[in-house]
Amino acid sequence: MTALTLSTSSAATLRADTVVVGVAKGAKGVVLAPGAEAVDKAFDGGLAAVLETLGASGAEGEVTKLPAGSGLKAAVVLAVGLGDAPAADEEYDPEVLRRGAGAAARALAGTKKAAFALPNGDAGDTAAVAEGALLGAYAFTAYRGGDAKTARGGKKAEGNGKAPLAEIAILGGKPRDKAHKAAAERAETLAAEVNRARDLINTPSNDLTPKSFAAQAQAAAKEFGLKVEVLDEKALKKGGYGGLTGVGQGSENPPRLVRIAHTHPKGEKTLALVGKGITYDSGGISLKPAGFNETMKCDMSGAAAVFAAVVAAARLGLAVNVTGWLALAENMPSGNAMRPGDVLTMYNGKTVEVLNTDAEGRLVLADALTRASEEQPDAIVDVATLTGAMVMALGNRTFGIMSNDDAFRASLHEIAAAAGEPSWPMPMPSELRRSMDSPVADLKNVGERAGSGLLAGVFLKEFVGEGITWAHLDIAGPAFHESAPFGYTPKGGTGSAVRTLVRLAERTADGDLG
Repeated sequence: MTALTLSTSSAATLRADTVVVGVAKGAKGVVLAPGAEAVDKAFDGGLAAVLETLGASGAEGEVTKLPAGSGLKAAVVLAVGLGDAPAADEEYDPEVLRRGAGAAARALAGTKKAAFALPNGDAGDTAAVAEGALLGAYAFTAYRGGDAKTARGGKKAEGNGKAPLAEIAILGGKPRDKAHKAAAERAETLAAEVNRARDLINTPSNDLTPKSFAAQAQAAAKEFGLKVEVLDEKALKKGGYGGLTGVGQGSENPPRLVRIAHTHPKGEKTLALVGKGITYDSGGISLKPAGFNETMKCDMSGAAAVFAAVVAAARLGLAVNVTGWLALAENMPSGNAMRPGDVLTMYNGKTVEVLNTDAEGRLVLADALTRASEEQPDAIVDVATLTGAMVMALGNRTFGIMSNDDAFRASLHEIAAAAGEPSWPMPMPSELRRSMDSPVADLKNVGERAGSGLLAGVFLKEFVGEGITWAHLDIAGPAFHESAPFGYTPKGGTGSAVRTLVRLAERTADGDLG
């Protein structure tokens, strides 16, 4: 992973390959963001004018490189756009700094060391710049050229992509100041765990199966002192987990349910996090149409987020108990696959008529939600790439939040915003439940088409224990980014919801569950 250091050195004197400064759109043209003073001095106060000559506008994410002035130790100056300049009495928003640092780090792939001279007035700015830069420096290279052998345990050979930025030095970050040091350490842990989720999501389904996913959870549990339990297909069948066994029965790679838990001696509250982990989703017998299968390795993004968040809670030593439930299965068509019209008996005893085998995520989540409810946590949050309808409603960058508690839903929305993850509160209209009535079972796994993204949440609510606060995050839009990278968001797996879940755990540890 990219190394991170804090430095009180001047941007003019620190030895680095590149120095990064921020520029913004002012009323009269490009303006330099705080932190660029020493670099501007090396250009005799004319850096903004030089950048404008080169076509820079200060637009968000815009990157402009130029040779450094004679007064700088670095050879190159990289100016990254931060968007509209804030008012004189306002500071740059943390998310603006995250995205700017991320865009710069992406542009510096192949560079050994870069000094980030972005606005840094306090530890919060240090956290934002560090987090954005570390997330922006991410690259998934395991399957590039000879590196593919390494991914499968073979001898490493040279890859064919640029290595990520090797070292980030944040200027203005005070290495001996407790707040700045803690901010940097948290950013390193958080970025490492978001990137763990990204790696899992980007791993192709021929290598990431329910069994191998569970093995990674077991390895992480051993490394970070977590408790882990894995139920295999025999235990699931014996235990009556009809959703998981029904979805997984069509695949040669059988399902798993993983319980991975961080406990703290001072933890007074318990959070249960439940993740959808469909390691590949063909749609089953209700096969997806052409053009919709290619990215379905990402259908385990919810489980990846939950897994990473639990590990992050442990690494950060949070005084809260966090239990992750990974509902892992592969949804494939075969002679053994569940069929439209089949009736499954779920873990809580309810029967579900399966009319669409491509609405499988809610089936595995239902079993895991019931099992998580048995432990009577203070709150449950499930995370899933659940419905295309949520993408149609909110687009590719925003996830939906549903809950049986309005205050908890509002709190999660605020927490996600603070973490830098766009979200939107969604309702769960009670009248939608009637459309899931079945003539042969307790309910169907699908209902009317209108409001189908909301109906998925209504379905899941049926499997949450009585009196337990619960929320559902549908991350179908932002979990896998298919367009060009932006800010600190790469192409491919994004690690969506990890930062929100970690911030929720931190808030809970501080006594504020929402």
